[in-house]
Amino acid sequence: MNVPTEAYVALSGVLFAIGAAGVLVRRSAIMVFLNVELMLNAANLAIVAYARHWAGFDALAGLSGQTVVFIVLAVAAAEVAVGLAILVAIFRDRASSDVDGLAEVRL
Repeated sequence: MNVPTEAYVALSGVLFAIGAAGVLVRRSAIMVFLNVELMLNAANLAIVAYARHWAGFDALAGLSGQTVVFIVLAVAAAEVAVGLAILVAIFRDRASSDVDGLAEVRL
């Protein structure tokens, strides 16, 4: 079964839209981080889909797309580690992970 590239890109767009809506609507910082990760994974899906599409024309293009995905995943993992460390530090001080209340935090 051969799934067209457009289907992967459409799914990626839907996932990205869900993540963007979640970032704008949610109040919990943990849910905001989860939605940012959903957006990053949607971008990764689009990159892999295009790399798969271009791999038919040039094998090096497919490999470079997968390399970019590994770099994006590494950056996303670092972002989660730093973000959760900051969130834990704020939660210890304020006992809340409400994003609206973080505007008042002065470090």
